Formats: sequence, C-alpha cells, structure tokens
Amino acid sequence: MAPSGASAAARAEQFVWLTARVLEQRRFAFHFLDGSADAVEAALSAYLGDDGGYGHALEPDLRGPVSQPLHTAHALRVLDEIGRCGDRRIERVCRYLTAVSTQDGALPALHPSLRGYPAAPWIPVIDDPPSELLSTGPVVGLLHRNEVWHAWLFRATDFCWAAVEAITRGARTHPYEVEAAVAFLDGVPDRDRARAVAERLGRTVRERRLAVLEPDRAAEYPLPEGYAPGEHHYPHDFARTPGSVARSWFTDAEMERSLDFLAAAQETDGGWPVNWRAWAPGTALECRPRATIDALLTLRAHGRPV
Repeated sequence: MAPSGASAAARAEQFVWLTARVLEQRRFAFHFLDGSADAVEAALSAYLGDDGGYGHALEPDLRGPVSQPLHTAHALRVLDEIGRCGDRRIERVCRYLTAVSTQDGALPALHPSLRGYPAAPWIPVIDDPPSELLSTGPVVGLLHRNEVWHAWLFRATDFCWAAVEAITRGARTHPYEVEAAVAFLDGVPDRDRARAVAERLGRTVRERRLAVLEPDRAAEYPLPEGYAPGEHHYPHDFARTPGSVARSWFTDAEMERSLDFLAAAQETDGGWPVNWRAWAPGTALECRPRATIDALLTLRAHGRPV
C-alpha cells in the first residue's frame, strides 16, 4: 500500500495493480515505471481481430468479440503512445478501416456487426449508420501525426474538415465530438488551416459553454442531451497537452483552475472517477484505471508533479 503522503502516481499505482486489466497495468508501467513497449503491445494484441481491427471490449462500453471503429481508435492511441504506429501493423489496421467505412469514406461510431452483443444503450446499433466525427477524427489525426499515408485517409480527411467546419457554422455538437475535432486538428498536416479552424471552434465552445471554466460552479453549466448528471467537460479535457490547438481557447488562469480540479479529483483508493453513466457491473471498474492513466498523463504534460 502506498504510504501516507505518497505522490499521485504512487497512489495510482496501487489502484492499478488492484483493479486494472493487463493492458492498463502494462500502460501504467510503460509511462511511470520504465516498463517496455513490447509488453504493452503484447497486451494489446489480445484484442486484435482476424480482420485487422480491435474488439473484445477494448472500449468497455462495447462488449463482445467483434472489431469496432471505437475499439480500433483506442488501439491506435495505445500504439501511438509507445511509438508503434508504423510498419505492417498499421497497414493492416487501415485495411480494416477501409472495409468498415461508410459510402463517404469515413467511420461510423458503431458498426452493425455489434448487433446481438451487449453495448451501452446510448449508442444504438443500426443497419446503415452514418459517418461520425466522433470515431473518424481521432483516427485521422493520429495517422497524419505519425506520417502514415494510405488511400483511406484522403476521403476520411475531407470528411473531418467538413464536419469540423460545420460545427463552427452552427451545427449541433457536444463535448465528446469537440474532443474528436481537436484530435483531428492536432494531427492534420495543414497547420495553418488547422489553427484557423481551431480558433473558430474555440469560440463555439465558449459561446455554447461546452467547457466548465469555473469548476466550483459546474452545476450552472448546461449538460448536452443524454449526458449523465455531472458529465461535464473542462479545459483539460480538450487541451490534454500544452501544444494542442485547444490550449489557446483558455486563459492561463482557466487552465490552472482546471488542472487543480483534475488533481484534486483523485480518490482515496488512488484512482480517478468516471463521470459518465455506468450501465453494466464491470464497465466503471474497467474504465477507471484508464481514466487514472489519462489524468496522470494530462497533469504531467502540463508540468504538474505526479
């Protein structure tokens, strides 16, 4: 057990060993205990399907063995963390992305192959799902940031530009979709256009009060339809690193308040909470170690001691 007065990472380590899946244990070890990238990739491979995508509840809110775009997006993020977004493994992923894309060349949030398996009730399984920025933006941004070139990226990139521009012109959106837009804008090669669009997107976020700028007054901020009570988003959720295009959306004081709030959210067991709906017995337990790693990485990226 971590001693009294231990660092945030030391307290989180005990929580991770107690509760986390092997993948999150390996990720924690890689980021904070000099663990190996090979061990992370070996753990991630358990979720890899024969089709080149990832499944098996890698994203805990989608159960069952079948590959899904949201699972695969998370797998790519893990590979990016350990410097493995290249070579034949990414070629295989891109073939999967091509196979499950919609007619406009982008990704649905949920592929209908999930039908019959348990899933969070707020993501319905439909036969002909539309393309979603939520699933496509992070994948496109990450592949561009790693200088991956594949035919799938051309139409998917065009889709993301159009979707983000639509938000800045008044289309409905919500914080998770804005996070996906930021992930796209942080990685896309046209940096001048990305910064210009990000500036307009930031104005939209502030005008619609999608980011809680005063954590002690969070209850006064609106919640999008379908969100759980308290499922607010804060500046640190959008600007996870100082180099993100979203960092310019917030003053230094607003960012410091947000990071203070994040640091203080660590619970007595060493883990960070999740604020979205728990719809099945194991989902919150599986999500909390990931939220804990994300919190520590965000704090460290912004120069906070962990």
